[in-house]
Amino acid sequence: MKKMKKVLAVALSLVMAGSLAACGSSSTETKASETAGAAETAAESTAESGSEAASEVSTDGKVYNIGICQLIQHDALDAATKGFEDALKETFGDNVKFDEQNAQGDSATCATIINSFVSNNDDLILANATAALQAAAAGTNTIPILGTAVTDYGVALDIDNFDGTVGGNISGTADLAPLDGQADMLHELFPDAKKVGLLYCSAEANSQFQVDSIKEYLEKLGYTCEYYAFSDSNDLSSVCTSAANDSDVIYVPTDNTVANNTEIVNNICTPAGVPVIAGEEGICKGCGVATLSISYYDLGVATGKMAVKVLQGEDISTMPVEYAPTFTKEYVASRCEAYGITVPDDYVALEE
Repeated sequence: MKKMKKVLAVALSLVMAGSLAACGSSSTETKASETAGAAETAAESTAESGSEAASEVSTDGKVYNIGICQLIQHDALDAATKGFEDALKETFGDNVKFDEQNAQGDSATCATIINSFVSNNDDLILANATAALQAAAAGTNTIPILGTAVTDYGVALDIDNFDGTVGGNISGTADLAPLDGQADMLHELFPDAKKVGLLYCSAEANSQFQVDSIKEYLEKLGYTCEYYAFSDSNDLSSVCTSAANDSDVIYVPTDNTVANNTEIVNNICTPAGVPVIAGEEGICKGCGVATLSISYYDLGVATGKMAVKVLQGEDISTMPVEYAPTFTKEYVASRCEAYGITVPDDYVALEE
């Protein structure tokens, strides 16, 4: 079992000349204990930073330097980053600076980005998506790390019997929508289907977790499920073609590789007449007919509010992972019409 090693004592008690607005509570209550920290320690930490940005302090107080490692650019992750930044700006205004970097889907690049944040002695790291979180966990056990758009932290960090709190210097928010609810949605829209293809990237641990979980729910509903795993975007087309040829419906989890290549999936599945149920709304817009999804912007805001607490001195090691409070049934009207799907009244149409 992989355990997080150190409890981070965040020492940030510099007196702010201007009153800072308190951050609103997040959707899930967290148990947090204040940790004592001297202003001298925080000043020494800042002085040791190798970057000019890390040593910059405004006349109004400390400037917090946040490193953001986003695995790849697509709508869901972009929205989570935006929400995170907006929540911090609302509290700290110009006294928070972001070093936002995108790994373009490459795990090795995530590690390089994280190493630069560690070298700069940033005050906090946002790890957006599973590979970014894994790189951050390997890169530092002292700088506070908040993950977002991570499906399951126990799976991502190889923690046996995960109880909801990572410990050490890591916490964050999860984007897992109820997989039983997604299975029920598929059954509601396609009660007469027989074969469901599970299309996912085998390199993404949380994608594997999702398809394994939903397979059990779908089989209880009477479907025959088949895995269609691709290793990266290079073999997505051929694997998706096989799935479309052999399936009545395709299910895609919150998979970052698919999210960045929805056009490939759409160009194969639409001519084949095979509808796609998606794990989140960005994928659904690109190639799906319906999803039970969260707001990634709101998830980012919740993560930003956690970051405010950490920067103001709360102990990240006691903060449990937070989850999205609401889920919405959404559909793409044009595709549903093309497939002749009757959509129940409790679904919300996505903008196209």
